[in-house]
Amino acid sequence: MKLFLTIMMTISLTMTGCQGSFTAAERAIIGTGNDMMPVMSIENKKDSLLIRKKSKPLTKKDVLSEEFATLCRRMLKTVRNPENEGVGIAAPQVGILRRLVAVQRFDKEGEPFEFYINPEIVEYGEPKEYGSEGCLSVPNHRGEVLRSQCITLRYRDLQFKRQTEIIEDFTAVIFQHEIDHLDGILYIDRIGDNPNGELAEGTTGQ
Repeated sequence: MKLFLTIMMTISLTMTGCQGSFTAAERAIIGTGNDMMPVMSIENKKDSLLIRKKSKPLTKKDVLSEEFATLCRRMLKTVRNPENEGVGIAAPQVGILRRLVAVQRFDKEGEPFEFYINPEIVEYGEPKEYGSEGCLSVPNHRGEVLRSQCITLRYRDLQFKRQTEIIEDFTAVIFQHEIDHLDGILYIDRIGDNPNGELAEGTTGQ
């Protein structure tokens, strides 16, 4: 709970009350309050078309807006849903086609969730390994996906400052999975890279 409140306070401090470039439709989806948001699912035709679209970058004005702060709060509440908990979530999964992800940092003390604005992977390192993945937008299935175990990540932080990090192991895999969402790619699209890969029933998990 303490960690959750710290994240919420950080997000609130970045927001000055100005209005960003979010469309009326996006503002309607973002709404108000702290409630969980519906997660887009490939089992719904309309949802499945939306999550295949490429997301737009966020501007500094967007990040300073009340809508952005609300979106972050609600995304965090959604991914932490104890009935369908994940380790990461991307804005397109809640119907907002903007380049924003939240990732649980298993490589940091306390394993906090953190937000990353306009993230891009500028280098995929070695080794690469197959690992089991699930997705909140692909209910009740898992599959083996080949991912780099070390990446170089470039992004904007909540103050819109440019940052670069080298990230390793499972946390690196989460970033690759979530950033794929920003380009309309699902992990099931990458199962074909595995000669022994197939989609199997299982918990969502990621």
